[in-house]
Amino acid sequence: MRGATDGRRTGPRAVGFDPGLAATGFAVVEGGRTGLAVLGTGVIRTRAADPLEARLEQLFDGVHDVLDSFAPDLVVVEGVFSARAVPGTAILMGHARAVICLAGRQRRLAFVSVAPAEVKRAVTASGAAPKGQVARAVQALLGLPSLPRPSHVADALALAFTGLSRAGRFGRV
Repeated sequence: MRGATDGRRTGPRAVGFDPGLAATGFAVVEGGRTGLAVLGTGVIRTRAADPLEARLEQLFDGVHDVLDSFAPDLVVVEGVFSARAVPGTAILMGHARAVICLAGRQRRLAFVSVAPAEVKRAVTASGAAPKGQVARAVQALLGLPSLPRPSHVADALALAFTGLSRAGRFGRV
């Protein structure tokens, strides 16, 4: 896990999660007077050879570690989407989302679910933007020296950015 916080805050803090059973990207972004700062990013991985319940436990423990390390005010997770060609992907993503929701709820954190198209619109102005365009937009918006990698991290950064933006508009954080 890169970038655990030292506890000093300058503004609201959001953690974005790009849920997946094999790999869940996360990114923590904090708002402040001078703009947004990325506090940490990473990927929580599960072992493919393990049974589903063990993988969900691995993810749950990883999410708790992120929440413990960064103490966010807001959890932002990608909304469930389904593709006719791969319906199983949506089911596995739903399991991962449920674990993230439960971990955040146990800490009584504010929660925002954002549709993939809304995230893309928020960072690129196009709800159909490809992954590379999202990564480049996130790099520019957050002033990152290089493209965020892997794509799970780029997506998590976009989610955290969108969640902070949306919550700020409605005064929720």
